[in-house]
Amino acid sequence: MANTNPLSAIQPQAVWRFFSEIAKVPRPSKHEEKIREYLFNFAAQRHLEAVDANGNIIIRKPAAKGMENVPMIALQSHIDMVCEKNADVIHDFLCDPIRPVVEGDWVRAQGTTLGADDGIGVAAELAVLDDDTIKHGPIECVFTYDEEQGLSGAKAFPAGMLQSKYLLNLDSEDDGVFCIGCAGGLDTTAVFSFELAPADQPLFFVRASIKGLKGGHSGCDIHLQRGNAVQILARYVKLLSEKTAVRIVEFQGGNLRNAIAREANALLAVPMADKEQARIVANVLLSDLNIEYASEKDVQLNVESDADCKVNALLSVNDSLRFINALIACPHGVYGMCQDMPGLVETSSNLAAVKMTSANSFMVTTSQRSSIASRKEEMKQKVAATFVLAGAEVTHGDGYPGWMPNVHSAIKDLLVSAYANRFGEQPEVGAIHAGLECGLFLEKYPDLEMISFGPTLTGVHSPDERANIPTVVKFWDLLLDTLARAAELPLR
Repeated sequence: MANTNPLSAIQPQAVWRFFSEIAKVPRPSKHEEKIREYLFNFAAQRHLEAVDANGNIIIRKPAAKGMENVPMIALQSHIDMVCEKNADVIHDFLCDPIRPVVEGDWVRAQGTTLGADDGIGVAAELAVLDDDTIKHGPIECVFTYDEEQGLSGAKAFPAGMLQSKYLLNLDSEDDGVFCIGCAGGLDTTAVFSFELAPADQPLFFVRASIKGLKGGHSGCDIHLQRGNAVQILARYVKLLSEKTAVRIVEFQGGNLRNAIAREANALLAVPMADKEQARIVANVLLSDLNIEYASEKDVQLNVESDADCKVNALLSVNDSLRFINALIACPHGVYGMCQDMPGLVETSSNLAAVKMTSANSFMVTTSQRSSIASRKEEMKQKVAATFVLAGAEVTHGDGYPGWMPNVHSAIKDLLVSAYANRFGEQPEVGAIHAGLECGLFLEKYPDLEMISFGPTLTGVHSPDERANIPTVVKFWDLLLDTLARAAELPLR
């Protein structure tokens, strides 16, 4: 029978073999039971030590012959993945496998996120653990859970369990770019509760939806000024309210706190006499969007009548407008740029999602990021004030710390040297606006030296996610070179 695995013919085969395996294992954030079972079985089959670290997993492998006195290195990645799909794709992330596709130099999935964030890191660790011909000192492979929806695994990781003094985080997304620092972040949630009011006149019901936006990672892509589906749909409702009395029946959009909202939809009601305004306003706004968001070439604003809707109670005109005004006023996007590192976002906020929890209750999820703790708090206060003034109940998550760069790190120097020797060019070393688990490890292991690197991934946290095959080859070669040269690291 012919091999039907599209990844079997690409390099490096060791990494893609394990990526193919874990793509078959469902691993949404907060539902990592099956991938945990896979990892423990993997370790048992190879007679490797596997330890449960408060839900995280550590698999340790002894040094290759002759490298017993080399400093131990930890390799770290997260086992969960962002689960996003296009609206017209049928896929159950709790049961169905991811279906990879090879297109030229890229790997993508069929209508869903690929899970290369951070499945490539997981696969690389498994490939190292599996191959007894690789030169390395003692290693411990760390697999954390629920990175994408709160860094829960890194938060729960116990002090005193990690034996390494050096850590390679395999969760970066740009070839030739090494990360030695990241922003801290937190979530702010607002809950609106309204009294439903009866329909007092004949109403025309219309369904409005935003589709086709690129979305993306709320840290890595926030500076690209991509359209936010929630705010665009709110803007449509606001413009329509200037022409007629609008009442909200349903409004929801976006999904995950760390993804820019790509899609949103609403069920609205207007007086029957003004039904034509719904389409007129949509046409005008769509024309404006095509000018404002030149990179969003596929944006759609669809408006359709719903003659079968029989809703008799809905939000009042005033409550509808109060809710919409809050969504429009909510800070979204870049708030400040880093003064020390040109081109790096310092502070931002993401209006992530609106979900209906009942016919008269809406939950709005946002996330704030900053490399400066006080600016993160300021951004949190701005978002909270917006919703408090609109009458919502506001709560905040615990958040996570940033990771202050250590420019004198020995592991950074080793990785830079290995990259330059292997590829004949100097890598870029800096910090990112996205959150990494390194800051949480640093809290519990203050002497730990860390660096983050990875292959080129694009469109992460969206169904456009892709992994660049040639850079996965470079990523693997660099990892092997670094492990082989670990004897150059100081014993600490």
